Amino acid sequence: MSRPTISEVNAFLADLQALRESGAGSAEYAALMERKADLMERIAAHAPDDADAAEVARLARERADALKHAN
Repeated sequence: MSRPTISEVNAFLADLQALRESGAGSAEYAALMERKADLMERIAAHAPDDADAAEVARLARERADALKHAN
């Protein structure tokens, strides 16, 4: 699992801002939360001793999975 690049994180944040401004639908939001979960899991994988990173990744994945099943 590769560490996220600065450009990947920047692109995610830009897309999040665009989604907030446009008020896109639930499918777009779910896809964005899937990307967030992926980024958080990749960050946590490169910080195995960081319990906070692992918890953030776990919560992000739970949210993404819940949204996936809701759509």
